[in-house]
Amino acid sequence: MKQDLSVLLLAGTNEGAQINERLDDLGVPFWTSLAGRTLNPSRLLGEVLPHGFDEFGGMSDFIQAHGVNVVIDATHPFAAQISHKAAEICNQHGIDYLRFDRPAWRKQSEDNWIEVPYLKRAAEACENYQRIFLTIGRQEVGAFEALEGKHFLLRSIEPVSFQPVRGTVEYIQERGPFLLDDEMALLTNHEIDVVVSKNSGGMATYAKIGAARELGVPVIMVDRPAGPDGQVFSSIEDLFNHPSLCV
Repeated sequence: MKQDLSVLLLAGTNEGAQINERLDDLGVPFWTSLAGRTLNPSRLLGEVLPHGFDEFGGMSDFIQAHGVNVVIDATHPFAAQISHKAAEICNQHGIDYLRFDRPAWRKQSEDNWIEVPYLKRAAEACENYQRIFLTIGRQEVGAFEALEGKHFLLRSIEPVSFQPVRGTVEYIQERGPFLLDDEMALLTNHEIDVVVSKNSGGMATYAKIGAARELGVPVIMVDRPAGPDGQVFSSIEDLFNHPSLCV
């Protein structure tokens, strides 16, 4: 373990909350940043920075002022901008950047996936469908507002403003995990003919993918953006076996 270990955790995922608990168990100074993306985050231990680093002059200044020597990036797999920024800052300061990246979902033989590289292409792929289950979070739904005359079922954790052209919207405000039977009933009752999802990985929201498979509903699946170079872990246990974190 590094002498006088001080850790900055970039969280915002279920795994981030688990890593937060493990850091608390280590008994070392640590801070957890949420960057203000989640309005009602899960309970976290230690000192939490709910609005990121603006009040400290930025992430780089915070790291220097607080003697941080390890940064753990457990942000969402699609939060590529913050990940690249964190990796660059760690490189500038000569400190460890450790990225936790949960495994992406893998297409099974029974799946009908339309794989696209980014959300604009996902919106274009929706032109062939009428009743769309939009389940990509609240940050980027604007990419779908130009679609005309569609019916959207939009699920997010927090409220979202979404105004498609001459379309209709039903809102569901829920946080996973979701169950397969419930997701199958949701798709059936709302007569969904396509699901739009990011390939976020993890089990909390995977039931929608299983439900689409069981019902033969196609999924427009948005590929993950490329992450920064660095040490990447898909297991929390492997992450905490890194020499920088071993007690």
